[in-house]
Amino acid sequence: MKAINRILIAPILVLQLSCSSSKVVDNTTVSASKSNKKVQVYTTAENTNLRLSLSNNLISTTQQTISTVSIVIDAAKTDQTFLGIGGAITDASAEVFAKLSPKKQKEFLTAYYDKSKGIGYSLARTNIHSCDFSSESYTYVSEGDKELKTFNIDHDKKYRIPLLKQAIETAGGKLTLFVSPWSPPAFMKDNNDILHGGVLLPEFAQSWANYYAKFIKAYEKEGIPVWGLTIQNEPMAKQRWESCIYTPEAERDFLKNFLGPTLEKEGLGSKNIIIWDHNRGDQLETRANLVFSDPEVSKYAWGIGFHWYETWRGGPPQFQSVANVHKDFPNKNLIFTEGCVEKFDATKFQFWGNAERYGLNMINDFNNGTVGWTDWNILLDQNGGPNHVGNFCFAPIHADTSKDELIFTPMYYYIGHLSKFIQPNAKRINQTISDQTLLSTSFKNADGKIATIVMNQSDKNVVYSLVNNTLKTIITIPPHAMQTIVY
Repeated sequence: MKAINRILIAPILVLQLSCSSSKVVDNTTVSASKSNKKVQVYTTAENTNLRLSLSNNLISTTQQTISTVSIVIDAAKTDQTFLGIGGAITDASAEVFAKLSPKKQKEFLTAYYDKSKGIGYSLARTNIHSCDFSSESYTYVSEGDKELKTFNIDHDKKYRIPLLKQAIETAGGKLTLFVSPWSPPAFMKDNNDILHGGVLLPEFAQSWANYYAKFIKAYEKEGIPVWGLTIQNEPMAKQRWESCIYTPEAERDFLKNFLGPTLEKEGLGSKNIIIWDHNRGDQLETRANLVFSDPEVSKYAWGIGFHWYETWRGGPPQFQSVANVHKDFPNKNLIFTEGCVEKFDATKFQFWGNAERYGLNMINDFNNGTVGWTDWNILLDQNGGPNHVGNFCFAPIHADTSKDELIFTPMYYYIGHLSKFIQPNAKRINQTISDQTLLSTSFKNADGKIATIVMNQSDKNVVYSLVNNTLKTIITIPPHAMQTIVY
């Protein structure tokens, strides 16, 4: 672990001013706003100490510099409205957080949720009772309690609710939180098992719908507002952990006949319901068509959620399915509800390819109409857990709980290039790029400032021109780097 210790990155580095400076600066936002320069460039690059660093030295000082790629912005043409970026506050994340010293807890919260000193997360997800990233399986009722008379969330009050409250406070008092179940209680399923798939038994459909309402009300009683919910995490996956299968028709009918009406009856009709919550691909389009084309069920659905694990068989990400849903149902919303780097390996905390996977997916998802993007666990320990079935994975930040240290991975900084500079209610704006050497997306914030994100996956410096009306800026992006240009 000595090698890892040498490369631990303090979150305050997101605020350093140049790759040659080690000076601690904690007012980047203020400094930038007082600058006379119209353009600010922030860079994270492999084999450098640039980590969300203000790097205006990469702007060419002469218009004679020749660029090989051009990015042309047309701010008059807008598309979807940005909801936010964030990650899941799971049992695992909360249990690891509780093992940190108060000093490290504050450092962690600032890194994610502080809008000026951190990367400004504005979106969050949490689990309805247990998931794989819990230390054990549990529910909120006694086994067999169809009437839910024993319902209580006491389990969550030890770790998860305190972390949620601190995250909300650090974020300025507001997080857009949605909740997801991994499985109904065992007695409600045909396999009598909270694990290993199975389906919801018809005689428990109303009881299960009531369960969502009770959970939302219980969390809001604790001072944690719930913005929305997904119907079922990964409804086509039979997992060795908490899971439940819904065919497209079963999900539609549960929403139409039970969940939608129940939330309305319970005074929760304003909660935003997200269907699918599984991978991109054909099923994304199938579920969207089935629900959104039926007015009687579509009225309950805010949008559709998706994950990135369709690549597990070796195929490419199915971004076209996201684009197709956005085109066919422009009045519905697309939201990325989960993604992580699987198969944890402690030797790869600083593996740059993991960050580039995030950049590739985030940029393409937003360019195809996605309004929000939610990472999986915000925090895991040095072993990629805890996880009660050994399904260990990576998070943007890990904690070595034996040493009270935080390990910041490159993924954290790549996510930050979007979450820090694109604000909720921003509009994605039209842009054209001349060469696929670079990936890019652009948003216009409510204050009028534009944030253009550019990613270079190549092994070479790339000189590109950023053109917006009469403003033309020539910028160099290093190899394997992400940049945000604010102007």
